[in-house]
Amino acid sequence: MHSFLKNNVFSISFGTSLSKLAGCIRQIFIAAAFGVGVTYDAFNYAYIIPGFLLIIIGGINGPLHNAVVAVLTPLSKKNGAIVLTQVSIKLSILLFILAILIYSNSSLLIELLAPNLSSEAKSIATYQLQILTPCIPLSGFIGLSFGALNSQRKFFLSSVSPAITSLTTIFFILFSWIFNQENTSSHFFNVTGLLAFATLTGTLIQFVVQIFEINKIGLLRLESTFNLFKNEESRIFKLIIPASFSSGLSQINVFIDMFFASSFQGAASGLAYGNFLIQAPLGILSNSLILPLLPKFSKLRSDKDNRGLQKKLITGIEYCFLTAIFLTGFFITFNNQIVQLVFQRGSFDYSAALKVKNILIAYAVGIPFYLYRDLLVRTYYSIEKTNLPFKTSFAGIIFNVFFDWFLIGAPIKNFGNISPYNFGVVGIILSSVIVNFIVCILLSFNLRNEDIPLPNFDLLRKISLMSLAAFIGSTLCFTILKTTNKLNSNLGEFLSLIFGSLTFFVIYFLLTKFFKVNKFKV
Repeated sequence: MHSFLKNNVFSISFGTSLSKLAGCIRQIFIAAAFGVGVTYDAFNYAYIIPGFLLIIIGGINGPLHNAVVAVLTPLSKKNGAIVLTQVSIKLSILLFILAILIYSNSSLLIELLAPNLSSEAKSIATYQLQILTPCIPLSGFIGLSFGALNSQRKFFLSSVSPAITSLTTIFFILFSWIFNQENTSSHFFNVTGLLAFATLTGTLIQFVVQIFEINKIGLLRLESTFNLFKNEESRIFKLIIPASFSSGLSQINVFIDMFFASSFQGAASGLAYGNFLIQAPLGILSNSLILPLLPKFSKLRSDKDNRGLQKKLITGIEYCFLTAIFLTGFFITFNNQIVQLVFQRGSFDYSAALKVKNILIAYAVGIPFYLYRDLLVRTYYSIEKTNLPFKTSFAGIIFNVFFDWFLIGAPIKNFGNISPYNFGVVGIILSSVIVNFIVCILLSFNLRNEDIPLPNFDLLRKISLMSLAAFIGSTLCFTILKTTNKLNSNLGEFLSLIFGSLTFFVIYFLLTKFFKVNKFKV
């Protein structure tokens, strides 16, 4: 692996791992407290819009983050601070106005997002959305500070920062549990705003921590000269708008998926639990493999070294597929053990576990396409070519509407289903897999127009061999688990997961080495 990656992968992986660990513990607490009940279902709908902005605008690897990295990296700290202040003021004003509009129309928005929810769930979701609206203006500065920190090679804080919200949620749930124990007549868990208040508090704490760090490294200026650096400022906004659609394809499609999911009771909670199990390791991979490449891509492009950029991109693609296909095989093989160990306790009963297992398998199938699309989209706007990702995002949204509708039976009001393919909630996930696959194909072949041609047939051969290795490993491990696992307990499932995972890893590693598609060295 290149020395540039080696120097940054550890700090990014460590920080991201801490964040994902905190997020995992948070989800365990939420599952035990709320299961797949109406309160958590409603929260998932209330969080759609604030969550979209926190992830796309305020998230690490989001378009705002990457635009700031591309623009601020060549600038001195003093000049970068001026640009950062000017953009922060303007973006915060825009997001504050947006937050007011969302707060005033929260009931209408929930009705549009989830028309088939029960009246009780809609009422709870509306209340939670109103609580969450202050997160919207905060997301702007959080995203800007992520980019500013990474432009100065400060990767650790930006990677670990999301853990703050997770830890805050855990604290709120623990406090509510203690409060319930001491006040048996109270039902604090049933307070419908608990998760929303926890999320808002965590976001505020994250905001304060990042202000302190930005000031510490000299990128915070309370005074700004608005006549300076107009070009850099306009470049950031020029990159943000189209990249928000292209990089936010999966997040925009959450709107669509949740719209159709509102027809299925408990679907929103099931999707949230299944998606979390996938996103935890996927986030580590995305940040560890893709994040360090972006500044390097920008530099190679500015140096007009397209050959060097091509070589690094190909290496990045191979690493992405090697790890993503391993994850796919892992989740499909050990879905039963993972769901039981992580979630199945408290309010999360057997029926909830069965639902999440099927959802997890469907999500696992789409991991390679999700990660590859992530790499391609970020490659395009790291070289400031956002036109095609922008167009494919719109096309992807249209495709997702069709496939969501078609794969749940193509229902028509007062007429019934017209499609023979009704996969229920799983169909909604498979729709996203198909869309990501189509987008990957379009973006891959267009790179030749940017003078970065990919050896598509050679990559396809390597990906096929990686998939074969995963299939063989998964089949062997599943057979072993089926014949040897006699303990129907958490201890038995834990031991099966540990030894099975090690076995699968060894088989996959050795087979990919044998097929000469694995560049990792022990």
